[in-house]
Amino acid sequence: MTPEFSHILHAHEIGAAPRTQSLAATEKERTALAKRFDLLALDRLEANVSARAVSGGVQVTGRFRAGGAQACGLTGAPVAFDLDEPLELRFTAVAHVAADEVELTDADLDTLPMDGDDIDLGEAVAQSLGLALDPYPRADGAALPPEVVPEDQVVPLKRPNPFGVLKGS
Repeated sequence: MTPEFSHILHAHEIGAAPRTQSLAATEKERTALAKRFDLLALDRLEANVSARAVSGGVQVTGRFRAGGAQACGLTGAPVAFDLDEPLELRFTAVAHVAADEVELTDADLDTLPMDGDDIDLGEAVAQSLGLALDPYPRADGAALPPEVVPEDQVVPLKRPNPFGVLKGS
């Protein structure tokens, strides 16, 4: 399946000198991404990136900018967002990993697999957008209903110890 915002770069075409590229999502791509990320609107998504070959893969750096609206988590009202975020990703060839547990380090967290010789810069930008969005957007003035108690004010229930009857015998 082709991602909504796909811009393929071929690793064999990238050298040690940086190769720059500008990306801008079309209206159709923004509509599809808005649906994917459950946004009310995605008015703008653009990125300026630079890719260069490094040992074991391709290093991509740059920035992406996005603007639109999310639904408030409490009221459903539109909450505008305007993002301007850095990108720093490393694409590497997929290594086959044993079925055992694998521990990731901080350096592994921004490493993405290449699909053969292909690097999908658009999908990398889309995933970065998804990570940068506020997971709990809240409209100005939105508040919890009075019957909902904030977590820091919850009082645990006092329940009798089920083994208390044994203690008395």
